[in-house]
Amino acid sequence: MYFMICEINFDGIVGPSHNYAGLSLGNLAATKNAGEVSYPRAAALQGLEKMRSNLGLGLAQGFLLPLPRPNTGWLAAMGADDTMDSRLVAAAWSASSMWTANAATVSPAADTADGRCHLTPANLITMPHRGMEWPDTMHQLGVAFADEAHFAIHPPVPGSFGDEGAANHMRFCAGHGAAGVEVFVYGKSGGPFPARQHEQASRAVARLHGLDPARALFVEQNPAAIAAGAFHNDVVAVANERVLFTHAEAFADQRGTYATIRAAFPELEVVEVPSSAVSLDQAIRTYLFNAQLLSLPDGEMALVVPLESWESSAVRNWLETMLAGNGPIRRVIPVDVRQSMANGGGPACLRLRVVADPATIDPRFILSETKAERMERVIAAHWPEEIHTRDIGDEALARRVVSARAALLEELDLAILT
Repeated sequence: MYFMICEINFDGIVGPSHNYAGLSLGNLAATKNAGEVSYPRAAALQGLEKMRSNLGLGLAQGFLLPLPRPNTGWLAAMGADDTMDSRLVAAAWSASSMWTANAATVSPAADTADGRCHLTPANLITMPHRGMEWPDTMHQLGVAFADEAHFAIHPPVPGSFGDEGAANHMRFCAGHGAAGVEVFVYGKSGGPFPARQHEQASRAVARLHGLDPARALFVEQNPAAIAAGAFHNDVVAVANERVLFTHAEAFADQRGTYATIRAAFPELEVVEVPSSAVSLDQAIRTYLFNAQLLSLPDGEMALVVPLESWESSAVRNWLETMLAGNGPIRRVIPVDVRQSMANGGGPACLRLRVVADPATIDPRFILSETKAERMERVIAAHWPEEIHTRDIGDEALARRVVSARAALLEELDLAILT
């Protein structure tokens, strides 16, 4: 049972066009698995099972729906169609909106000048297949968070500056409903890969959300981490309440970052994984930090990690040593999201954190076990079992993808998102 202000994780339902086209430069898993056969039905059911696991822990859980794909309007705007450049066609079919950590940046009401929860959809301009997402994302957020007494939704930051949403945003607080310190992580250089989050985009979001300048911090991601494949900060660090769980090479100035946060939030507790225990490459390959760090109803903190982390001897040894100590993270919960992981997104990528009273949110976006069962039936009946990259652009498959999404919208009474 939900009561009053709490953290709600809104997971993205993996769309029926989920495929491995390898479109994301700097995302090592996505490019490594380019051309592999994808399994959209299994992917969506894996994500749904993760959400049900969180429900079983007594946590509030929401979801966001797949965006319309293939995006024929985007192709038309490019003067293209499904017979054109295969990369353009693949972009129009991308199911990358499943990673809702990139949907928006969220500032809870306790942090903002007007006492409302503010959301700014990310413009995602660095990657073409993602830069097309924000209009449909903004529409969906407008439906889910339509109560203007409690929520304010802003247009994206102008495309002059790249914004990748909550994947580069952390928040520290005594409790989710208390006023917090928001930390925006930006990149300047990534060697062969683009630094996707621009400092000016982060500063613009903080201003638009009405944050207290003394409680909005801006720190640089380690260029070496970006070059190693940490295309977002949430691949190397995650925060929850008073705790920062981070790799030792996450930030350009690691000790300076700790000092900056601690000056604004003295209660900060850092759990740092040294490179000698888990190398930067191992952390990125296993997505140890692309985990959900959660406050459970009993007050304990749990870390929801991908199975790839638990199956790594180096990572598991470190996690078991951590659990044997007296630190703030008391449980580790491995989950199977292999289909998402193969495309470069772990448990943290799949969710957008919103601190709010669930009663103020459109109930159609709040998960229950009964609703999960209904969604499971639709996905099992309508999602393609597999997609070969050679089939992207196929008319019959396109019709199936469109009808599958429509079936889920109808089941959830959300045809407004068609």
